[in-house]
Amino acid sequence: MVRAGIIGLGKMGISHCAILGAHPDVDLVAVCDTSSLLNEVFKKHTRFEFFTDYKKMIDTMNLDCIVIASPTKYHADMVSYALNNNVNVFCEKPFALNAEEGKTLAKLASDLKLVNQVGYHNRFIGTFNEAKRLLEANVLGELYHFLGESYGPVVLKEKVGTWRSEKGQGGGCLYDYASHTIDLINFILGKPVKVRGTQLKSIYSADVEDAVYSSLTLQNGLTGQLSVNWSDDTYRKMSTQITVLGKKGKIIVDATELKIYLKEENKSFGLEKGWTTRYITELTDLVNYNLRGEEYTAQIDHFIDCIKTKNINNISSFSSATNTDELIALLLNDNQ
Repeated sequence: MVRAGIIGLGKMGISHCAILGAHPDVDLVAVCDTSSLLNEVFKKHTRFEFFTDYKKMIDTMNLDCIVIASPTKYHADMVSYALNNNVNVFCEKPFALNAEEGKTLAKLASDLKLVNQVGYHNRFIGTFNEAKRLLEANVLGELYHFLGESYGPVVLKEKVGTWRSEKGQGGGCLYDYASHTIDLINFILGKPVKVRGTQLKSIYSADVEDAVYSSLTLQNGLTGQLSVNWSDDTYRKMSTQITVLGKKGKIIVDATELKIYLKEENKSFGLEKGWTTRYITELTDLVNYNLRGEEYTAQIDHFIDCIKTKNINNISSFSSATNTDELIALLLNDNQ
């Protein structure tokens, strides 16, 4: 059994707690949060050891791995302490508020040969993986444009703030929302390396941006647009979509379906001329415990499997997350 602990019991921390608690190969032995209310509830209703000091938890509980779901500004110190105590680390996104910190932590994890993963759960969604497979097989031919989009109703009033909308803690729409879209672009299409015409727009927030717009160039030369807005109340929840255009057709993919238009039939992949739609239900592997979506369990399953097999070549590693953090730094600089 893999001995696990969790730091941070907000929305994502509680989700991870349920998933790890139900995992057949995990013994969740400890949790950590500064909330006195959570302390009381967890001590009364669970068997987990409850800590308010994450260092004490790591020092005393003989953990194999830890899940870090604290506000982003704490990630670097917590990840570093865990790695230096020989603990494998799953860290929620965004990885770090400073790209250089992220690169240092990625190197540390690699040097120590510890499993490291960042919670970019879209990498475990079947539709996005199918899009990646089709594009790697050159189904669209030569690509000439892409569009990465995310919209949702997070900040819809003036002067409404949480740690996510404070520059020094969550980093705003760019770190909290756009990071998902940038990571998907990196995963499906290639590493973004240049930006231009960046606009970081404050709609309701005083300290951070609520929308991000920019033109991106990937390492392979492909160009496209980034469009993200967390102050859009025409959406019930976060919606992320990637559109890719090539000489042979077009792909539009989100978390529920993949639509592909081809100018000619592709028998090898069972794709007709014109539009073909594939749904998440036919592209998703079953998981042991489904909470909020199979991808949340799938990413934890992958993390635990990597620990058991000592596989440090993770699907969503610190190193890949650093690519996202580096592009965020470029966007911030371009907007100045």
